[in-house]
Amino acid sequence: MSRLLCILALLFAAIAPACRGTRMVADPVIEVRGADGASELGVSTDHGLVFLGRTARSGPVQVTAWFGDGPSVEFTVVEPLGAGLFTAEPQIKLPRVPMSFTTPAPGQTLRLLGRRGNDRWSADVRVRSVDGVSGILVDIPPEIEKYDGQVGAGLYLVGEREHELTLVGLVTGIVEISSPEGASQRYLAALGPDHLWRLVTYKRDFPRQRKYIYRADVM
Repeated sequence: MSRLLCILALLFAAIAPACRGTRMVADPVIEVRGADGASELGVSTDHGLVFLGRTARSGPVQVTAWFGDGPSVEFTVVEPLGAGLFTAEPQIKLPRVPMSFTTPAPGQTLRLLGRRGNDRWSADVRVRSVDGVSGILVDIPPEIEKYDGQVGAGLYLVGEREHELTLVGLVTGIVEISSPEGASQRYLAALGPDHLWRLVTYKRDFPRQRKYIYRADVM
């Protein structure tokens, strides 16, 4: 009997850490789906969700977040932040990342994270500078051409460890800039810290977080 108890204890010890870590895998990418079925990407941050409102600027939306054991779908309502940014407040606590309020410098490398359903992708891109153009411009990775619906994908600073991400921008689309000589160059454009601060001022109770509800499907 004691041998059986030892075996059970060892099995529990092996399984328990996996169960505890399942919901702790940080994937800040969210998908926001409007009433018409159109979707866009957004990011879950320490200050709340943030997205561009390309699919819904008011009313109910469906937010999908990805944990270590798969997606979780939440239903909530859009709240405007101003300057083309929107938020929503789900009932449960989602994986999230901190935000940076320092505009990345030209030549700096950022991590771009996107998603198409369960397929998440990432690419390292370099910040570019063009005279007379404000905002964040980065190189266009092949994944942007491969996957559609990547508006709202996040640009991140990467810490000492690969999983240490800090949000610094949201992708708004592709721009083509022509020079006086007639040459043209395409870039990925993004809203940066000079817009994202609106999420922080909207969440005036930060760092005091709301009490999330407990649900059996989300441990």
